[in-house]
Amino acid sequence: MTVRTERVGSALLITIDRPEARNAVNAAVAQGLSNALDELENTPELRVGVLTGAGGTFSAGMDLKAALKGESPEIGGRGFGGLTEAELSKPLIAAVEGFAMGGGFEMALGCDLIVAAEDAKFGLPEVKRGLIAAGGGVVRLPQRIPHHLAMEMLLTGEPIDGRRAAELGLANRVVPNGETAAVALQLAEKIAENAPLALAAVKAVQRADDRWAAQRAESTKLMTTADVREGMTAFAERRAPQWTGR
Repeated sequence: MTVRTERVGSALLITIDRPEARNAVNAAVAQGLSNALDELENTPELRVGVLTGAGGTFSAGMDLKAALKGESPEIGGRGFGGLTEAELSKPLIAAVEGFAMGGGFEMALGCDLIVAAEDAKFGLPEVKRGLIAAGGGVVRLPQRIPHHLAMEMLLTGEPIDGRRAAELGLANRVVPNGETAAVALQLAEKIAENAPLALAAVKAVQRADDRWAAQRAESTKLMTTADVREGMTAFAERRAPQWTGR
């Protein structure tokens, strides 16, 4: 099995498990990740996903040997690794140890939060192979960090480490090596305390072309939900809310 899942409270820990190939993405990994995201989306008890890699590496990106044999690392409608173009309603956190290179970095960019190990390596070296970071890297990286710094990474193909990623605002947390999954699960627990419909609405607004219109529409829908009434009642009664997702 190239992708493992484990339910940890209300979080789904998704692990790419090809350490012998530095968790490079082949067709089996892409399908496994797509299946894991389906599990996250379709299980009401699960509120947040955490994506990581086995053996101290997040992912070295596309499996070039598999690609040369004709294998595709993409899933139709969901992009590279079955993730980079997936429209998820639930938050996803990347826990990055070791290398997040090429498509590996693009999968991390496709997540909502990034927890990085101090010595993690983030890079988009596609130009060194005559390619571009077509799994979302060319689009997303300049949206996440200053334009000229993003262009430096895209045009030189040179990586940055976890500390630099945090300095640029790319990583939410930078932690000692080996601790990213634990910290990501702590963040997931904190997120899961909040109303699931509200979390989904935040994500929907971010995906929209007209974000102001989407914000108005999502806010209007939320005001009719049982969870909004529960949130207000719980606040007035000074207790923790009991969300139903309705």
